[in-house]
Amino acid sequence: VQLQASGGGLVQAGGSLRLSCAASGPIASINRMGWYRQAPGRQRELVASITSARTTNYVDSVKGRFTISRDNAKNTVYLQMNSLKPEDTAVYYCKADRTWYNGGIERREYWGQGTQVTVSS
Repeated sequence: VQLQASGGGLVQAGGSLRLSCAASGPIASINRMGWYRQAPGRQRELVASITSARTTNYVDSVKGRFTISRDNAKNTVYLQMNSLKPEDTAVYYCKADRTWYNGGIERREYWGQGTQVTVSS
């Protein structure tokens, strides 16, 4: 599985950005995709995730502002970020969790390259 993330940039506080993560390869066995972020000096944290059943999960700090969605026809997951705050500034990473059967259950994680999001005050 290869993941290509895009959509980061510089925006003023209160603005919006949409991140995209396009997946290629054996995507049929991807059961969950998510967006993580890492700010300087901080640990990487889960921002939002979506399962193959479209169940979503958000970190409390982005609830009501960010929306994760997926377009299966385009093999792409999006993160719509509204009402951005300076504390949202970070490098954002796309991640895919894949599970398949190969004589037993196999699991693997895949990461895309990061995309910088900078929110100015």
